[in-house]
Amino acid sequence: MTGPSSRVSVSIGMKLWPSWRKCVRLNRTYTTSTVSESKGVKGTPPPNIPKYPSSQPPSHKPPEFRKSQLLRQYASLLRSAPMMLLFQHNNLKAGEWLALRRELTKAFRKTDQSLLAAGNTSQQALADSINIQTVQGGIFGAALRVVEYYRPNPLAPLAFDSSIPSLPESGICQKGDEFTHVLSKAAHKAASRKMTTHGLTPLLSGPLCILSFPAVSPEHLKQAISILHPSPPNFPAPKRKENPGWHDPAVQAGVQKLVLLGGRIENRVLDFEGTKTVGSITGGLDGLRGQLVSTLQCAGVSVASTLENTGKSIYFTLEGRRNMLEDEAKTTSGDESSSSTN
Repeated sequence: MTGPSSRVSVSIGMKLWPSWRKCVRLNRTYTTSTVSESKGVKGTPPPNIPKYPSSQPPSHKPPEFRKSQLLRQYASLLRSAPMMLLFQHNNLKAGEWLALRRELTKAFRKTDQSLLAAGNTSQQALADSINIQTVQGGIFGAALRVVEYYRPNPLAPLAFDSSIPSLPESGICQKGDEFTHVLSKAAHKAASRKMTTHGLTPLLSGPLCILSFPAVSPEHLKQAISILHPSPPNFPAPKRKENPGWHDPAVQAGVQKLVLLGGRIENRVLDFEGTKTVGSITGGLDGLRGQLVSTLQCAGVSVASTLENTGKSIYFTLEGRRNMLEDEAKTTSGDESSSSTN
């Protein structure tokens, strides 16, 4: 219950509220920010934000295609493998590929152990890094032309520099000098020229496979030829007692389906005979260095002996000429003295 006093207070409060509201006046002010440029001062340009991520530069062809990825893979393989063999295969089965890889790994590990036992610590073990794989001839030829004939300008700006103007949303590079990767437009132009024919181009036909080496090693090359393409007497096939696994039916079937076409060693194309010549170097690279040193020493000895013989011959010629002139002078003086006495 509410008494009369409470009703009076409520009524008094209601009567006083309008008067209090009139007395209180809220002065609100609103500020607006205006940007005024002084005369003669230019504003800063907006930042140049590229339309592509720094790790994915634009490509001449869509990078999501399998052909583009194979081109990148083959180009990387050609740049990182200084020695490789090119084979033509006749549709080997999975079991045959597995058997060949097993025998190659076994032979290469034995070669690494023999080199280590001989004291050759300069070369690392290569057995686990040597790989054999199939390639597509057309794409592999394009990668060869890109690696051999495409020389990007070293003074050009980096491909991932943010200062390069943004490109269209299509992702195709309009200025070929700005991007130097394998899928760039400049690389495509260099590889698509008609004059850029590689030495391995005539061999890139049919189903192909390559055996890539991470370093130049004549010993490993000899083992590879003996396993995949034996040709006695320099590259004999493994004997049954030493390596019975090589005589398995799967390995024999795989070897019969492989034909060695040639090789590529230190950016030089070699045919079958040239590849065999490199593999037949006795002692590997150390033996080749020893042969070079002995050749230079023999050349120095021969040059020294030639110069010595030439000096001796000149000395004897001049000495004989001097003696002849002295004899002529003596005869003329004797004739003059005899004529004067007469």
